[in-house]
Amino acid sequence: MSAFGGCSPAKSAEGSGTKPLSGLRVLELAGIGPAPFACMLLADLGAETIRVERADGVRPFAEWHRVLDRGRRSVALDLKHPDAVRVVLRLVQQCDVLVEGFRPGVAERLGVGPRQCHERNASLVYARMTGWGQQGPLAQAPGHDINYIALTGVLDAIGPFGGPPVPPLNLLGDFAGGGMLLFGGILAAVLEQRRTGRGRVVDAAIVDGTALLMSMLLDMSGSGQWPSGRGGNLLDGGAPFYCVYACRDGRYVAVGALEDRFFSALVRGLELDPDRLPDRWEPDNWEVLRSAFAERFARRTRDEWAAAFAGTDACVTPVLNPEEAASHPHLRARGTFLRDGGSLHPAPAPRYDGAEPLRPGPAPVVGRHTREVLAESGCSGREIERLLSSGAARAGCEPPNGGGRAAPSRS
Repeated sequence: MSAFGGCSPAKSAEGSGTKPLSGLRVLELAGIGPAPFACMLLADLGAETIRVERADGVRPFAEWHRVLDRGRRSVALDLKHPDAVRVVLRLVQQCDVLVEGFRPGVAERLGVGPRQCHERNASLVYARMTGWGQQGPLAQAPGHDINYIALTGVLDAIGPFGGPPVPPLNLLGDFAGGGMLLFGGILAAVLEQRRTGRGRVVDAAIVDGTALLMSMLLDMSGSGQWPSGRGGNLLDGGAPFYCVYACRDGRYVAVGALEDRFFSALVRGLELDPDRLPDRWEPDNWEVLRSAFAERFARRTRDEWAAAFAGTDACVTPVLNPEEAASHPHLRARGTFLRDGGSLHPAPAPRYDGAEPLRPGPAPVVGRHTREVLAESGCSGREIERLLSSGAARAGCEPPNGGGRAAPSRS
C-alpha cells in the first residue's frame, strides 16, 4: 500500500479538504505529551487520525491534554482484550502510520508491536515515542521532560549566573525534542514509503531530540565561544544586549540587540551616549553595560518602552503573558491564537501560500467514533455489538472525573 493510496478519504472533524496531508491515514495509540502533540500536528495538516483510547475512559491528566486531541476521531478499545487487539490489527491494514508512546516492549506484549503490525501491512510507518529510546541502559526507566533535559546537558545551560538551573516548562524535552522530532521523523518515513512502498520503524527519543537542539551551543562551546557557566554567555542572559530588564511597573522587556546596528538603535532609544559606553564585546564590561541599561529601563513602564521602541531596529519587545499575547495586534492579524470556549489555543502552523488558514477540528469525546470506525474496519453489526458487550470496545464514554489525576506513565 502506498503512503496515500488504499485508504478511505480523510474524515477529520472538519471534513476533507486540500490540506497538505489530506489522504494520509494515521492510527494513534493514546498516550500523553509528545506523541499526542505530534499527532495533533499531523491532524492539523489534514491527516485522518484515528485515536485508540482506553475502553474504561481513564487517562491521566486528561483535562490538560484536550487541545492535543483536536481533529481526531476516537475509538475506545481495551488492548488487553484479544478481540480489541484484532481490531487494531485490522485498522493497521488500512492505515499509513501508527504512532505509540509506550515504554519499550509494551506494544509487543499487547500484540501490536512493529513485527505484528508489519505482518499485516508491510508499508506501515511504525512511529515510537519514548523519553530514553528503545535501547540503552535507561530504556525501561521512568522519566519526564525535566529528567531528559537534565541528562542531556540542556537543563544545565539554562538559568541565572550563580543560580540553579531553571526548568523551561516542559517545552524543550516533551514538545521540541520529543513531539517535533517524532513529527519530522514520520514525515521523512512517509516520503520514503511513497517512493519505495516500504514501511519503517521510527525510534524517536526525547534525549536524542534535545541533544539535537543543542547543536549550535555545542559547536560554540567547542570553538571557545561559550566559555562561561550558566548565565554568563552570549545567548543565556549573560550578555546585557540579549537579556530581560525590569521596568518601572515591575513588568519586563526583552532585548535582543545582537547586531551592531540593532545595538546602536538600543543605545539611542535609551538616550545613552555611545561614546561613554565600554566595548560591548568584552565580557568584563558586561556588568557596567547591564547597570546602565537597567537604570534606564527602570524609568518607564513596560508598555511605555514598547511604544518608544516601536518601529525601531532595537529588537526590544514587551514580555507578554499568553492572554496579552493573544491580544497583540501582530498575533491577532496572523490569527496565531484561537479560542475554544474560555480556553486559548494555538492555531495550526505553518501557513501555506494561497490556502485558507488551517482550522483544527474539536477534541472528541472518548469513544465518540467507536461504532463508525469499527464498521469501516470491516466489522459487521453483530461483531460490533459483541465487542461492545464484551468490554473489548466502548462507545461514547466521557472520562470519569476528567480522566483522573493519577501519576502519568509511559507504560
